[in-house]
Amino acid sequence: MSSELVEKVAVVTGAGSGIGAESARRFARAGAAVVVADLNLEAAQSTVADIHQAGGTAAAVAFDLGDEQSIKELMASTAAQFGGIDVVFNNAAAVHLAGAKDTPIEHAGAELWDETMRINLRGTMLCTQFAAQYMLQRGGGSIVNTASDAGVSGDLGHPAYGASKAGIINLTKYAAVEYGKRGIRCNAIAPGLIVTPATEATWAAGPMRDIMLRQHLTPYLGSPKDIAEAALFLASERSRFISGQLLHVDGGLLAHHPYVADLVALSDQG
Repeated sequence: MSSELVEKVAVVTGAGSGIGAESARRFARAGAAVVVADLNLEAAQSTVADIHQAGGTAAAVAFDLGDEQSIKELMASTAAQFGGIDVVFNNAAAVHLAGAKDTPIEHAGAELWDETMRINLRGTMLCTQFAAQYMLQRGGGSIVNTASDAGVSGDLGHPAYGASKAGIINLTKYAAVEYGKRGIRCNAIAPGLIVTPATEATWAAGPMRDIMLRQHLTPYLGSPKDIAEAALFLASERSRFISGQLLHVDGGLLAHHPYVADLVALSDQG
């Protein structure tokens, strides 16, 4: 057990599975009291059970990123139960709107576009706004947002998702500027392809997995633990002089020219 977040109170959204669940467990091992927030309360309770079994402190809360009142109540109940808020990891997103529903711009529907922005971008802004009120009462804190490589590069689909994540990247900078002198830091993480139960059914499976792996500079794809460690670093005092930044945790996916993967394959043949 580490001690980076001892006596800290952390809220992790979208923490019923995948990156959020792993981050909640990691924050708890670092000493934080963790509020595990998720649309699926049973999934959140499962994460809390893992934390309790390991000797940590946690509570599960049903939470809807698309509902302003739900966000407000999450932060208020956290402060009431644990005495305040020090860390927020805004990891939740409208995953049910991504994938095949998020069609190319030529065929994009305004309704899905608006709903994606309302949940992903507006919801993250409201989480920041309501959490910051309690952080300021404790002299500051750290906000970490889950962005995406899709927020800084184009793709063949998912324009609404990518645009919402681009908005989160800039929201991160605005929050860092607005709250910085009052002790609140704000940073974002852009994951590459992270192998989770959700991605194993799509991007991280079959031929698609091989294509994606060739584009990463590492010989492997990422895991939720990779993001959790980055989130812990940004949440803790180890990153006390870092704010307003985007940390790519993507195995070098966006660090190279587009032709590098083909050149590597060509050299392997020789």
